[in-house]
Amino acid sequence: MPEPPFDVPRLPAGDAFVLRPWTLADLPLVEEASADPYIPLITTVPAAYSHAAGVAFVERQWDRATRGTGWPFVVERVADGRAVGTVGLWSAPHDRASAGYWVAPSARGGGVALAGLRAVTGWAFTALGLARVELYVEPWNTASRRTAESAGFRAEGLLRSWQEVGGVRRDMLMYARLPTDSEG
Repeated sequence: MPEPPFDVPRLPAGDAFVLRPWTLADLPLVEEASADPYIPLITTVPAAYSHAAGVAFVERQWDRATRGTGWPFVVERVADGRAVGTVGLWSAPHDRASAGYWVAPSARGGGVALAGLRAVTGWAFTALGLARVELYVEPWNTASRRTAESAGFRAEGLLRSWQEVGGVRRDMLMYARLPTDSEG
């Protein structure tokens, strides 16, 4: 695994999207995500958007790469250059990483999460040499479960009371993909 600081490169994500580092030009994406009832519960996206809170969010993404804790990417639509979501890898011991993603409400249903997850997972195996990428999904979140499975992740089990979401301990399904697994 690379040593900090981590480089967040620009990566193709299929024909329709590209993954790239966060910039302050992405504040409209943060603002839209802030208005979503779920995204601020499971991420550090501010629940009450302000310019200062949006800038602080973007700066946290930069800090993750600088400190070597993760690779946060914006998913940008190629057709119009619009930031439509995010995908990231968070460093874990033993040549592993945890993946996460969210999509702006206005861009859902267009394959954003799937393209981003496939691209970042392929990059994790080829460029970083990781042995395993994991992700955690609430059991009720069928869209996210479908995305994970379509990207070649396999459900490995239910982790009871695994994570706090909105102040409540929640169960999570653990998914994982190995370099030897097919893409889905």
